[in-house]
Amino acid sequence: MFTLPDGLPPGRFLPRGSVQAWVSDEFPEDIERLWPRLLSERRASGLVPLLCLPDAMGRPLSLDHITAVRLEEVLTADFIEYRRRRLPLWTDPTPAPVPEGIEPWPHDPGPPFEQWPGLAPATPVTSAGPTPEEAASSLIARLIEAGDFGLAECRLVLVPAHRSSDALALIGWSAEAPLLLLCALLRSWEDRFGAQVVAAFGSELHVSVARPLVEAEHASLLALEHVLSTADNIVDDPPTPFPEYATDLVGRTSWSFWWD
Repeated sequence: MFTLPDGLPPGRFLPRGSVQAWVSDEFPEDIERLWPRLLSERRASGLVPLLCLPDAMGRPLSLDHITAVRLEEVLTADFIEYRRRRLPLWTDPTPAPVPEGIEPWPHDPGPPFEQWPGLAPATPVTSAGPTPEEAASSLIARLIEAGDFGLAECRLVLVPAHRSSDALALIGWSAEAPLLLLCALLRSWEDRFGAQVVAAFGSELHVSVARPLVEAEHASLLALEHVLSTADNIVDDPPTPFPEYATDLVGRTSWSFWWD
């Protein structure tokens, strides 16, 4: 077990293999006040805060396995297979059948690449932008304002981790997501865009972005990384043409993913 910060609501330690996590008994009513403080103390405490459903916490994933992932090689192979499966849809502009009275789905031309184009370049750190901690706190406030039902069922989880992107691995988040690949992507997004894992409930994942994409020419690169996360909502639900999804990533300060 580890030393807990002051001012936490009632909770308990839950063992996860060799990892101990602390979980609150209820959703903290003062989470908007508590969250920034936990983030400001993270370097000293070594604890990453996360909003999560306790029953979605499973068997931890070794961080060594994430480190061993050769992300570019994996994404190169995944893109080849993804393009092979989707190319017939991208090249056929015939609208897919829809129920009577429903507008036909827009045609998706797919990514403008024949080969894996590489990762999107990092957004530089500037003094004008928010810190990753400030961006994460802002996302918490927006999620609460939106009143998502799943969020109210979450608990505050404190995970002993050096970086936000490792929290899902250490609690063994048991969604339909490919956890090893997802955690490798999250590490890379944390490094390049100041991304922070904020909430994971059901099969939804919400990530804050401190340094969002600013160059429109790089939007398709990042959008393809999102697609290859295998999340079902990326361009597929609702049906969204790839170029439209990519354009929407410019300046966007949070990303949401879900797996069915």
